[in-house]
Parts: sequence; structure tokens; C-alpha cells
Amino acid sequence: MKKQSSGYWFFTVVNYVFLTIVAFVCILPMLNQLAISLSTDAAVSTGAVGLIPIDFTLKSYQFMAQKPEFFTSVLVSLERIALAVPISLLVSVLAAYPLSRQNSDWKPRKYIIWYFVIPMLFSGGLIPTYMVVRNTGLINTIWAMVIPGVVNVFNILLLMNFFRAIPREMEEAALIDGAGSIRILTSIILPVSAPVLATVTLFFIVNHWNSWFDALIYMNSPTKYPLQTYLQTKVIAHNMTAMDSLREVREMSSGISDRTGKAAQLFLSALPILVVYPFLQKYFTTGIVMGSVKG
Repeated sequence: MKKQSSGYWFFTVVNYVFLTIVAFVCILPMLNQLAISLSTDAAVSTGAVGLIPIDFTLKSYQFMAQKPEFFTSVLVSLERIALAVPISLLVSVLAAYPLSRQNSDWKPRKYIIWYFVIPMLFSGGLIPTYMVVRNTGLINTIWAMVIPGVVNVFNILLLMNFFRAIPREMEEAALIDGAGSIRILTSIILPVSAPVLATVTLFFIVNHWNSWFDALIYMNSPTKYPLQTYLQTKVIAHNMTAMDSLREVREMSSGISDRTGKAAQLFLSALPILVVYPFLQKYFTTGIVMGSVKG
């Protein structure tokens, strides 16, 4: 084995230490919220709860299990993702593939690509966007949270750059065998693009799962709010009496407070992404294209 230099080992150690610190900075607030949600109101109010629950209790989660509006908002978020992610991914792939061609293959490419770059830098504004959504009859429907965000220029450019890096020899071999553009895309390009497709899919999922403002302005009924919009209305409230009856909390137990209830909701809202992410993580660093072209 080739002996590595001392500078290489120093950089590796510093890099690992730095990334470990960053990981802890990201994880510690989540662990703190989990500990708060599993602690009693008395322990939380005294500031004794850190990363370990004090006076362990599940009453905050039991209280959340009896709130139908919470689970309704979860179903709305899942419906939004089920509709938006496949449509956005399809549109992004169909836009990125022709833009990944050479100018000699498709002459309008160098002009059309500016139509994608300009919206990435400038937006039409909130009021014009709202008027378009209203005049197209999307207000108070699930499509108001799906259609306006279908085209994500950043993800299109990410796909475009990955497609351009795929060796041209693979496409030329398919052309010789008589394959057309659609067949090349579905049989050659997409199978070797699993890493970027997984990355873009995760970006779409996280974006739609965390989005809350669009539902706040497009939905007229709180029953149609997705999870993050529902949580936003809860978190900005001064206390739980703004959204729930204090009597309802007291009926459950005196161990539940506004802070423990919000912590339970925040942790439950992050749980689906935490579950999905490990299954897509392996694709981020996997080079499927590597070695696909034989000399």
C-alpha cells in the first residue's frame, strides 16, 4: 500500500473532527427537543432538561394521539408529496435531458437555457403568483401546493450537469443499434443516474415536507393545512390556549405543558425525513457510471 504523507493524515484528522463537531451541532437540538417531549412540565419549566429526559413520561405523545387535526395535517402532507414529487421529477428529467445535449445536437439549447436561468435569479413576486393561482381556480385545493413548485431550476441544472457527464459512447452505441431519444433516456440515461435521481427526489421531498407558507396563503380552511403549516400556527401562538382549550390539557394531566406539547409535535414532524434519509444516503456517493464504458 502506498504510504500517505503526514499532511494527508493531518488533513484527514482535522476534517473528521470538524465534521463530527458539525454533526453534533445538528443533532443536539433535536435530542434536546426529544428529551423535552419525554419530560414532565415541572422538569422543563425549571430548565433541568438537557439531552436526557427528566421524569420520563409519554403523556405529551398521548395527548397528540388524541388530536385529529394533527394527523389530518400529516395526511395532507403525505398527499402533497405523493402528487408533487413524481410530477416534479418527471418534469425535471424531461427538461434536463434535452438541455444536456450539445449545441450542435440541438441548436435552440443555448437560448432556451436562459429561460431557466433567469427565473432562478428573479421571481415574479408574491402577488402576481397568488393572482395566477387564484385565476386558475387552484385556491383551497391540493394542486395549489403542487403545481406552482413543479419546476425547480436548481434541480434541473443538477440533473443536466449529471446527464452531460455520462459518457457519449453509451448513447452512440444505442444510436447505432437504432434506439431513439426516448429509448436512450429510459434505457441508458436513467438507469445510470440513480445517484442524482435519489438526491433530487430527496430534495423534492424535504422541500414539500417543510413548506408551510404557500398553504397559509392558498388554503382557506385549516383542515387543509399540511403538517408544517399546522405546526407554524401552533408554534407562533403565545400558548396552547390560542389553538386548544386549556381545559383539554388539564384533563390529560398536569404534566403536559405548551412547551412539551410543541416539542412532541416538532419531533414527530421531523421523524419521517429521518426515516427516509438513510435509504437514499447510499446513492449520494455511489458512482454507478464509473466503469460502465469499456475500452
